[in-house]
Amino acid sequence: MPTRRTVLLTAAGALLGAGLTAAPAAAAAARPGRYGSPADRLDPRTLYVDPAGSGDHRSVQEAVDATPANEDPATGWTLVLAVGTYRAPVRVPADRGHLTVLGATGRAVDVVVVHDNAAGTPKPGGGTYGTTGSATFTVLADGFTAADATFANDWLRADHPGWTGTQAVAVKATGDRTAFLRCRLLGHQDTLYADSAGLASYARQYYGRCYVEGDVDFVFGRATAVLDRCELRTLARTDLDSVPQGFVFAPSTARANPRGFLATRCAFTGTAPAGAFRLARPWVPSSDTTAWPMLTVRRSHLGAGIDPAEPYANMSAAYPWQQQRFAEYANTGPGARVPVPANRPQLTAGEAAAHTREAYLTGTDGWRPWEC
Repeated sequence: MPTRRTVLLTAAGALLGAGLTAAPAAAAAARPGRYGSPADRLDPRTLYVDPAGSGDHRSVQEAVDATPANEDPATGWTLVLAVGTYRAPVRVPADRGHLTVLGATGRAVDVVVVHDNAAGTPKPGGGTYGTTGSATFTVLADGFTAADATFANDWLRADHPGWTGTQAVAVKATGDRTAFLRCRLLGHQDTLYADSAGLASYARQYYGRCYVEGDVDFVFGRATAVLDRCELRTLARTDLDSVPQGFVFAPSTARANPRGFLATRCAFTGTAPAGAFRLARPWVPSSDTTAWPMLTVRRSHLGAGIDPAEPYANMSAAYPWQQQRFAEYANTGPGARVPVPANRPQLTAGEAAAHTREAYLTGTDGWRPWEC
């Protein structure tokens, strides 16, 4: 039995196709809205957000706060975001389960949720925001879905020379059954924080046909997260002459979790010089010194920005990458060459069969977000 969200997103996907390129916002705004309007409401559980004032709310946070606490996927609420830039942090609390956020035009470039806090940014009441507090868009609820929107943190390291606390998160998600579809996630350091609510919580997250960019550890955390057919773009650093300039992944998977990060059918592109980036380094945080970071990259194209001879590095000498769960399978491209086999653990075909989006995400509840 399809849920209300599945019907909505399937209809949108049929109209939009799989492309990530977008027409200018002015042209997109002229198209009729596929999700209705306040005058022609899709259904009573849909709210319209428009910074120009023609919706139910002007800000995304106002709309989130206007929805009731909900634990039933059949009665989840939907927020439709009109063309525009929404400059303010947004927090979806844990009691707003099964919320869906849709860009009205179906083009992620037209709808931008952005802010510019960093970990070291002073808070009004004293102290600093820290990595988690820097996030532009925070999702604590289960069953959250976002489609066709941009989530960005445009704090720039270059504008703050000598600054400490340069982590600046675009999205932090901790909920189970979290999906971002055809979205852009923009930042530099720590762009996507794919996390869980606690060590015993194996939050499943799906990022389908998304564009994610950054420079240092820009996909990190302990969630069970699948990046499927995404573009992962490494950004050249103007403040650093040495290599590595940065790292794509920094998983911090809990030791008891059998599944960490999976990148499948992705494209690793970049603006950095050849070999300037490492694919990953393990993050063993002080809050969980038993972490056993896990990353599998399979059937993906690795561009020249990834160092083929040394694709992995240590974050701490106490936790060498060779003792973590890092592996690859059937990758292509200049960054996937294997000049030093000891530095590139490869799965057999039999082993790779356990590293699929279905194996990672489809539990007893049958969750299959790629069908939306």
